[in-house]
Amino acid sequence: MAATASLAALPVSPALAQFRVEVSGAGVTQVPFSIAPFRDNGIVSQDMAAIVRADLERTGQFRFVEPLAARLDETARPDLAPWRSKGTDSLLTGSVSRLADGRFDVRFRLWDAVRGQDLGAMSYPVTTRDLRQAAHKIADYMYEKLTGEKGVFSTRIAYVSKQGNTHRLLVADADGEGAQEVFRSNQPLISPAWSPSGNDLSYVSFESRKPVIYTHDIYAARRRLLANFRGSNSAPAWSSDGRQLVAALSISGNAQLYALSMDGGQPRRLTQSGSIDTEPAFSGDGRSIYFVSDRGGSPQIYRMDAQGGGAQRVTFNGNYNISPSPSPDGKWLAYISRVGGAFRLHVMDLASGNVTALTDTSADESPSFAPNSRLIIYATRDRGQEALMTSTVDGRVKTRLASVQGEIREPDWGPFAAR
Repeated sequence: MAATASLAALPVSPALAQFRVEVSGAGVTQVPFSIAPFRDNGIVSQDMAAIVRADLERTGQFRFVEPLAARLDETARPDLAPWRSKGTDSLLTGSVSRLADGRFDVRFRLWDAVRGQDLGAMSYPVTTRDLRQAAHKIADYMYEKLTGEKGVFSTRIAYVSKQGNTHRLLVADADGEGAQEVFRSNQPLISPAWSPSGNDLSYVSFESRKPVIYTHDIYAARRRLLANFRGSNSAPAWSSDGRQLVAALSISGNAQLYALSMDGGQPRRLTQSGSIDTEPAFSGDGRSIYFVSDRGGSPQIYRMDAQGGGAQRVTFNGNYNISPSPSPDGKWLAYISRVGGAFRLHVMDLASGNVTALTDTSADESPSFAPNSRLIIYATRDRGQEALMTSTVDGRVKTRLASVQGEIREPDWGPFAAR
């Protein structure tokens, strides 16, 4: 059985807000799966099977089948015929044990109940604080074995929370749990954006009574002032190689897009319009930049070469389209469109140009794709509360991540890469 190193945790204090997950809707084609209760799970506070189940169900691609009353762990070779008869295609078994150094060894094995095959086993020795992350990694393993695609359950999200006059930049697991504070201020914080390595966040702070861009190493708890030019400095977006940021700067009077090298130096102007150009977002292959401009008379989304120039309009439905988020696989563009006064999440199929409205809410904002392009996280107002939601690309399954207190917004989904 293979073993992995202990999972890294952020060296920051836990945030006050916690999340609960509510899933609605159903996918068209779902893989039936079962998880036997992990042996000796009672010695820890986290229900490993429940976390894995919730991760998989959140995608809309899986359907849970209640397990048989059997005591199993990763060492057992179960008779898979009864499980197959019950309607499950795969079975996960596992256990939790205490190690001599105080950590816990989380072990699992995955079975193909249809073919009767052992799909592999692994072990994660972790501290108490990393138990959830171990469960997320198990879900990633299971997802990849059953779909052939990488899972995103062990990735992280960043977002901003406001309670009273306190603004917090937070990082949490992909399911919204385990939120940890990276930075706080009594002035607004906006536009968090993950670096490609997953080690740094850029964001905009109003500490100087104007928008200023920082980058923040979330593991070393160090931050660096990157852009404090005359006027506004806003909407940072990382290039795919992590060597530069593109941001909206008003050095010339109106907001234009500029490239900022992480090595320093003067910003390099990318757009040359007399309008407002803002909200840049790199395409998955790093060759193009999507951005918002009112050069046509109203805010619309455009695309240009990553080096600047040759901008072409992308959105034509409606007179107010903002917040572009291209999917990493290059197939989709998520954005916010104003429809009859309501701001709603939309997705465009970039190959055909077809657009689908994914929500019926009225205050959606800041969409961001998961790194496998299967889910979109966004902020909205739901049932009278600020909330984070995830949606499948077809809009069939939505997950609500609702905070106990405070306003939450500006989410950004982190990359696969981990420290």
